[in-house]
Amino acid sequence: MTIKKSINYKILNIEGQIIGYKNDFELAVLPESGNYLIHKDITRHKTLARQNTASTKTRGEVRGGGRKPWKQKGTGRARAGSIRSPLWKGGGVIFGPKPRNLTFKLNKKERKLALQTLLYNKRNQLIVIDRFEESILSNKTKLLVKHLENCSVSLTEKILLVVKNKTSCILNSSSNLKNIELISASNLNTMKLLNARYIVISTSALNIIKEVFCE
Repeated sequence: MTIKKSINYKILNIEGQIIGYKNDFELAVLPESGNYLIHKDITRHKTLARQNTASTKTRGEVRGGGRKPWKQKGTGRARAGSIRSPLWKGGGVIFGPKPRNLTFKLNKKERKLALQTLLYNKRNQLIVIDRFEESILSNKTKLLVKHLENCSVSLTEKILLVVKNKTSCILNSSSNLKNIELISASNLNTMKLLNARYIVISTSALNIIKEVFCE
């Protein structure tokens, strides 16, 4: 059974000053099986990320070997029906890897519950910045670094930067910072959240998260 829980968060400006407090971020949390759902969703992401391209040929798929190498009896040698036998050099592979069906089904409602539960678990790592996208109007990394340092975000830790839209300025400003991962609010997922030490969200991105995942 889900329980509605609100997150109390403070809103900072780009100078790092507190401009308000809010508690309107309501999340549906599963107190007992929430962590299990998070585990299932992480497993789904890892499964879908696999290439699944490893493939070997069986004796029936290797080219050649249609003719019997020698007659069945009278040669003194062991019986052989094909030069592409797995026992021969250049033959097929026994029980080798083949592409498999790696689909992992998880309902849309379960994915939303997993995301909301993880967001609630990491509520103390949320940093909400007002008008963040509007403040990045040039392709300067030092400007982005300055805004994050103003808000007490350590650049030595993994940072998930959640914005409403990935503008070219924000993309170019964050592309050469190894600890920053940029994601749009509509594409937020448990895998990215779990790996992040700080979750920096713009106010406009937070509204998108409320609409897409919390209704």
